[in-house]
Amino acid sequence: MNYTLRVADLPCGERPRERLLSQGGKSLATAELLAILLGTGQGAGKLSALGLGQYLLQELGKSQGDPLEGLRSVNPQELMKIPGIGPAKATTILAAIELGQRVFQARPPDRAVISDPSVAAAALSQDLMWQAQERFAVLLLDIKHRLLGTQIITIGTATETLAAPREIFRAIIRQGAVRTIVAHNHPSGSLDPSPEDIHLTRQLLTGAQVLGIPVLDHLILGQGNYTSLRQTTSLWQEIPQGD
Repeated sequence: MNYTLRVADLPCGERPRERLLSQGGKSLATAELLAILLGTGQGAGKLSALGLGQYLLQELGKSQGDPLEGLRSVNPQELMKIPGIGPAKATTILAAIELGQRVFQARPPDRAVISDPSVAAAALSQDLMWQAQERFAVLLLDIKHRLLGTQIITIGTATETLAAPREIFRAIIRQGAVRTIVAHNHPSGSLDPSPEDIHLTRQLLTGAQVLGIPVLDHLILGQGNYTSLRQTTSLWQEIPQGD
């Protein structure tokens, strides 16, 4: 890997800043996005900004396995151990990470209609998306699917959380909600439901029929993404809800 290749040596149309403006951020590799933040490398004959971005990801990957996971959880001291990254570059990177997380976590206002899983995920993102421990939470909705609030039901370990159906419905009823969306996070970032997730969802859908409080969806969130069990399983066809 050529860590000394300078951005200035690239054809104009291949430089990260120019491609960001013409093609959007999704067209850039993570190292190229970091190069824009870093601005410069270590000087003549050493790492370029692009090379420093590549080297940074390589070093974070050694400790976390996934470079992006390492980038999400990195602290200033860890960044400044990397040659070429001092306080100024470290704070620029950390500010960009925090800003990105805040933008993603922007939640809909109270009384907003939760009409799509993406809106529900945004409402729960601050509580669930980047947490290191598993959490189980509910969206509290009125009969028109308007957001009344959110509530964390349980907090578990890094790999396991426990939520009993009676605790979940008790919290919903106490808050005066008549519709709900349940959700939990997977700190690993995997969005595949476990057998336990499927079993709990079945229990909740069955209980919802008895109580007359429809469970509209069960979301799994993790590391910037989410999945909807209603959209990816047949559970709602098997156990219909009075939406």
